[in-house]
Amino acid sequence: MAIFVDESTRLVVQGITGRDGSFHTRQMMEYGTQVVAGVTPGKGGQSFEGPQGKKVPIFNTVEDAVKEAGANTSAIYVPPAFASGAILEAAGAGIGFIVCITEGVPVQDMTRALKYVRDRGARLLGPNCPGIISPGKAKVGILPAQIVTPGPVGVISRSGTLTYEAVIQLTNAGIGQTTCVGIGGDPLIGTNFIDALSAFKDDAETEAIVMIGEIGGTDEQEAADWVRENLQIPVVGFIAGQTAPPGRRMGHAGAIISGSAGTAEEKMKAFRDNGIAVAARPIDIAELIGDALA
Repeated sequence: MAIFVDESTRLVVQGITGRDGSFHTRQMMEYGTQVVAGVTPGKGGQSFEGPQGKKVPIFNTVEDAVKEAGANTSAIYVPPAFASGAILEAAGAGIGFIVCITEGVPVQDMTRALKYVRDRGARLLGPNCPGIISPGKAKVGILPAQIVTPGPVGVISRSGTLTYEAVIQLTNAGIGQTTCVGIGGDPLIGTNFIDALSAFKDDAETEAIVMIGEIGGTDEQEAADWVRENLQIPVVGFIAGQTAPPGRRMGHAGAIISGSAGTAEEKMKAFRDNGIAVAARPIDIAELIGDALA
């Protein structure tokens, strides 16, 4: 099994004719994801040529992509100024799972978009995230397919590059993954740690979880409390930014320490207090997961 994306995923790519959209669409198609449509306003009726000459129809609107191609999932590769509009369009057209890769989306735009997505009963992953991959089933986003392998471990991360690092450490240790989820590091995101943890809880094939957080905010502490109260399978955690100075943003827009709650030390303590094994370095994740699964 897997969470959020699998063999039933029928993907529409918003911004399919742009540089990033076209490159990653080909990557997703090569992995076996069912890319059934693209959307670029003004280019409806054209087609996108993928690997082995496979043609993907392009529509002017997501609504048309849903009606004509049966799309149920969207990947958004559009500039920041238009990203929230793309999210609103996808949710309004009935897309159930929306993945926004775009970085730099204004917080004010996301405030409006998140409410609309939730009111429509849809789920948003991101923005500013690497996306999601269920090994052997489907890939939506920019996660490198060559580092994953099917197995029993779920991965959730705020950091894209640390997602890659944790996954390749697991794969090199012979430990596969059910689904790898990059939730994004912006202050406002559509899917948080608890959302992903809850989905993994309901996935019978997920036997352990890796949770990678970073400085800033209290999401990790809240997730740790949720793990203690709701989850029976083992969780291994890592916090990035352990040497970050207070008051300075490090990398992601949400990675800034304001008070003691946002520090790496506070988050690591919350993990330990709630029974989550803490990796001091990314390289330690695979060993701790291996011990938990033994």
